[in-house]
Amino acid sequence: MKSQGLRIPRHRPRRAYAHNAPVWLFDLDNTLHDSSKSIFKVIDGKMTEAVAKSLSVNDAEANRLRALYWKRYGATVIGLVRHHGIHAKTFLDLSHDFDPRPLVHSETGLIRKFQRLPGTKILLTNAPETYARTVLHTLGILPFFDMIWSIDHMHLQGKIRPKPSHALMQQIRARLGTTPSKVILVEDTLKNLKAARKTGMRTVHVYHPSTPFSASHRGRNQYVNLRVNSLGQLLTGRRPLRV
Repeated sequence: MKSQGLRIPRHRPRRAYAHNAPVWLFDLDNTLHDSSKSIFKVIDGKMTEAVAKSLSVNDAEANRLRALYWKRYGATVIGLVRHHGIHAKTFLDLSHDFDPRPLVHSETGLIRKFQRLPGTKILLTNAPETYARTVLHTLGILPFFDMIWSIDHMHLQGKIRPKPSHALMQQIRARLGTTPSKVILVEDTLKNLKAARKTGMRTVHVYHPSTPFSASHRGRNQYVNLRVNSLGQLLTGRRPLRV
């Protein structure tokens, strides 16, 4: 039976959420690591292959449907589930069926930077959990995360609801049980930040030139509290985000 609420990911219960401590929600791809350098090329091919195999169509039709569903729903998998009855986990496993470890690239000193950043750290990603854990382990920062909230856990009322779902953001805020302004989403995708800001969370836009529709928005957005070029700027930037 599918959960009628938000499926709670595994976490470390030994760490209670201190009332006044910030809770960082980190995106994964093009936020914690540079996925555009190598990984996205592999995922792009795997996604087309997975759609073609799941629907028994050629690559051209698979790419057409990928673009259609991504534009309409924000994630290809939603369209496949809604219109073709494809099992979400089966598709996500197919589209991420590769070893990302040799393809992971990140900014220097990432482990040291996470050691210095105060507060609870939670991964919030539209990627599958197995892929997410592998990337975090490769980056050396998996031990810093109290929870991994992957697309595997983003089901509301029996439907998959990944970012930028406003309902997802509301549920996350409610489940964390802390003051909304203490929850900070760190993301490269502006539409996800916008959804978080509407729920009262604070937002950090990680500017990445390869992120669609985000790289061109250099100006100040009302739903972006801080824009950075690297995670290190969360600590050393000229305009650091006060926590």
